Amino acid sequence: MNGLELCRTATATAGIYLHIPFCQRRCIYCDFFSSTDSGKKAAYVEALCQELVMRKEYLDGRAIATVYFGGGTPSQLAATDFQRIFDTIYTHYEVCPSAEITLEANPDDLTEAYLESLSALPFNRLSMGIQTFHEETLRLLRRRHTATQAIAAFHRCRQAGFGNLSIDLMYGLPGETQERWEADLQQALELRPEHISAYHLIYEEGTALWQLREQHRVSEADEELSLRLFKQLIHRLRENGYEQYEISNFCRPGYPSRHNSSYWDGTPYLGCGAAAHSFDGTSRQWNVASIDRYIQGMQKGVPDAEREELDLATRYNDRIVTAMRTRRGISLSCLRQEFGKELADYCLQMARPYLEQGTLEISNDRLRLTENGIFISDGIMSDMMFVNDE
Repeated sequence: MNGLELCRTATATAGIYLHIPFCQRRCIYCDFFSSTDSGKKAAYVEALCQELVMRKEYLDGRAIATVYFGGGTPSQLAATDFQRIFDTIYTHYEVCPSAEITLEANPDDLTEAYLESLSALPFNRLSMGIQTFHEETLRLLRRRHTATQAIAAFHRCRQAGFGNLSIDLMYGLPGETQERWEADLQQALELRPEHISAYHLIYEEGTALWQLREQHRVSEADEELSLRLFKQLIHRLRENGYEQYEISNFCRPGYPSRHNSSYWDGTPYLGCGAAAHSFDGTSRQWNVASIDRYIQGMQKGVPDAEREELDLATRYNDRIVTAMRTRRGISLSCLRQEFGKELADYCLQMARPYLEQGTLEISNDRLRLTENGIFISDGIMSDMMFVNDE
């Protein structure tokens, strides 16, 4: 029995998400909360540690199985910043011996010296935002790295001893073709990371990319091309030994993202930092999307945050949206136990047309998408959600 299994037998587990909003510059497609004002890093790290202490009861004594530093660009922090945060976590929380501890990083931040400083910290998983190996598109997206730098950074991570590496890719980019996407996939496969996340580009309102499209300076990939690129992704990664364990996530056997998986299976998590979200099983809480207001709230000892209690129907809908994204799907017996017979029956009633057409299936008590169902998953999940007509 490994450390995580021992931990789970002793007590329930949870995750911690830490939002690091600092970026050197914003990518044109990004609508995540971030800031290029690096002068506030020290005060922000102090506030983050204050929140970790202030909210240590939020997880009700659960042991920490995953810690995830997301952003923004977490690799903009120094090793001393991380050490301060880890000291706080390990002082105030029980962390499982084999906890997965992930750092999101930009390739150009991963210098030999920076990786050496990280290797002295508890990080055991790195997630690199590469997006594409096509140089012209990297410049268009305002990414800070080149393809050559990304490849070199990946190899440096290996040399530094990191055995669990994830890379992010995007498809449906401006000017995308199946040939160009094939080149990106081939390069990614040559690196042989343990994990690959691949997302279709979204034109988020208010971003620089949205404005470029409105000005007809770039065009969005049409639905037919997007579907071909998605099928190409699935088949190429599968034939190279990767499991599609969630719609947009693929891993070599034994290497799923345990932190992200906890979101999909309803595991409670504490989110610290500006704009970070938390979930305790029955409610959601989210911090203000402002670095200044976040810091001020922590200094006063009163988090600037909002909270929403979730009724049964909302929790059911949340579980459908998360669990049905995974290839495991949702356990029907757990569905009945957690949400009651009425909602479980409703779920099966709404699923019936898709079971008949072969886009959903039931296997070993689990309702899940078939391969054909993945391509129309949004519509299936929408239909399965409970709508109160009163």
